[in-house]
Amino acid sequence: MPPRKTSTSGEASKRSEGSAVPDVIVDFRFDQGLLYIALVNLSGFSAYRVSVRFDKPFHGLGGDCEVSGLRLFRRVEFLAPHKRIETLLDSSQAYFRRREPTLIKATVSFRDANGKPHTRRIIHDLKIYQDVSYLVSREATALSFPPTAPSALPAAPSTEESTYGNLKRQSLLQFQLPR
Repeated sequence: MPPRKTSTSGEASKRSEGSAVPDVIVDFRFDQGLLYIALVNLSGFSAYRVSVRFDKPFHGLGGDCEVSGLRLFRRVEFLAPHKRIETLLDSSQAYFRRREPTLIKATVSFRDANGKPHTRRIIHDLKIYQDVSYLVSREATALSFPPTAPSALPAAPSTEESTYGNLKRQSLLQFQLPR
């Protein structure tokens, strides 16, 4: 039996230092036709002075809000371990109909507890959500189609605009969930 290798105290020290580095990302989440964007600390270590730079601006909430410029992405002084800060981007239908960017490159910058800077580059391709089928709830419909009366939600739009992703696919909007 060959002798077992033992690590030196220097190697152990490097391993523990490396594991104390926060791991911060920007992520997109697709849920029932809605797109969300989040700033996430995946690690068990706090991150400081977190900021995100996007390669191009993109808008949400019907096109009225430049989500890429939100204060959330400019500077978060402290991001606790395993913390997720998420905000609604838009309905996927509205986002893709406006032809917002689908290839989004983000550079996340942050510091560890010792003040050492770290950078992570992430590329998201939102096109993967264009062909995803889902059941539309009344809330998602309200985001996609402005009501004609204060309390009225449209029934089941049948125009080509109501299809999701591939225009040849049948829309699932006729399947409304009861409240």
